[in-house]
Amino acid sequence: MQKQPFPGLFRSLRSGGLILLMTLMLAGCAGPNLEDYQGQAPELVPSEFFRGELSARGVVKDYAGQVIRTFDADIVASWDEDGVGTLDEVFRFNDGEVQTRIWTLTPDNGSYHASAGDVVEAGTMRWQGNAIHMNYVLRVAYGDGTIDVRMDDWMYLVTPDTLINQTTMSKWGVDVGEVVLVIQKRESGAVPQN
Repeated sequence: MQKQPFPGLFRSLRSGGLILLMTLMLAGCAGPNLEDYQGQAPELVPSEFFRGELSARGVVKDYAGQVIRTFDADIVASWDEDGVGTLDEVFRFNDGEVQTRIWTLTPDNGSYHASAGDVVEAGTMRWQGNAIHMNYVLRVAYGDGTIDVRMDDWMYLVTPDTLINQTTMSKWGVDVGEVVLVIQKRESGAVPQN
């Protein structure tokens, strides 16, 4: 009689336990659905919130959830007569690194095509109620080179002037980190605090 290499696994398959376990695991991986935020207030309209000067403060976490960097950012947002938005972002990290990213948001059938110089796979910005969702691929420095990381970006307007942004970073379908930040509209004429 030939011995099975994983007898417990095959027993689970026969009983359906593995199927139930895999179903529960997949259900646990399902993320939020943008339509769930329909009607939630305050209403988040990208061209209204992202206008003028904004500031942000946040953290970068590793795969285990430990904070590995902190940062603050200044954002200048504007829109042209065709409805194309520009978000000019300057990030200052606690280790001294400074990054600049300039987003271009181009209207596209009720959403925005979102692109930037270090975004190698542009995303679609969609919104509903008080939430925005974007999914894109960002090229980031890694060791002596770069690596492309998928960014699953969720933003939630909590007051008319304050937005919470949570981004899950993944590579090959595995979560490798997270970015959490708060973005606030600046009062007209306010000086950024560094």
